[in-house]
Amino acid sequence: MTADQSIRSCLEVLPRLKVPSQSDACLATLDQAFPRGPDPRVSTCILTGLAKKCAFDVTYLVFSWLETNECELNHYHYSAAIDACARTNSWTNALQFLRKMSQCMVETNTITLNAAISACEKAGEWEKALTLFSMMAHSDLEPNTVTFSATISACKKNNEWERAFELFKVMAQHSVDCNTVTFNAMISACVKDGEWKQALQLFVAMARSQVRSDTITFSAVISSCEKGG
Repeated sequence: MTADQSIRSCLEVLPRLKVPSQSDACLATLDQAFPRGPDPRVSTCILTGLAKKCAFDVTYLVFSWLETNECELNHYHYSAAIDACARTNSWTNALQFLRKMSQCMVETNTITLNAAISACEKAGEWEKALTLFSMMAHSDLEPNTVTFSATISACKKNNEWERAFELFKVMAQHSVDCNTVTFNAMISACVKDGEWKQALQLFVAMARSQVRSDTITFSAVISSCEKGG
């Protein structure tokens, strides 16, 4: 079985299986796809594919199977597993994977931490998201648009507007480009604080930056206009 066939076979079968009731079938599928043991590159593709299908339980089982079979796991494997956590609101599992990375001396990177921050953001764990954001500075990693957007969104969801504004300022200081999520969060923050003029200024800046507006953007801008009279 070629690498592409192994990937295709696993991604066709594994997402359909229920864990733990069909764990044996899942493991049998993996053993059949990798009779000589797991391939690091191919297994990364499988984990990434499972994450996109929001199949966290299966992703976790596959990750455990890779560990049992002594596959050389790297940050790509962990990033895919943490992404699966983010897509299924499993923030506690995301943090467990990060701890395991540290224990196994696998170096974290921006992509890995972004996935973990996103997991915390989706679960409303803004303090955890800020802690992970701080980890980047201590790890000499550069936060990017995804990092700031997810952290700002986490603060916005919990009405931590002042922290959101602080992050937005830091974002500008680092010349990091804003995206739709960032602008929406900040426009909403302005509306919340009654700063309708600043909300409109952000909307204009959004257009000048050629960042796509969506329903959330227009709703927030309309709300700011209503409050501004």
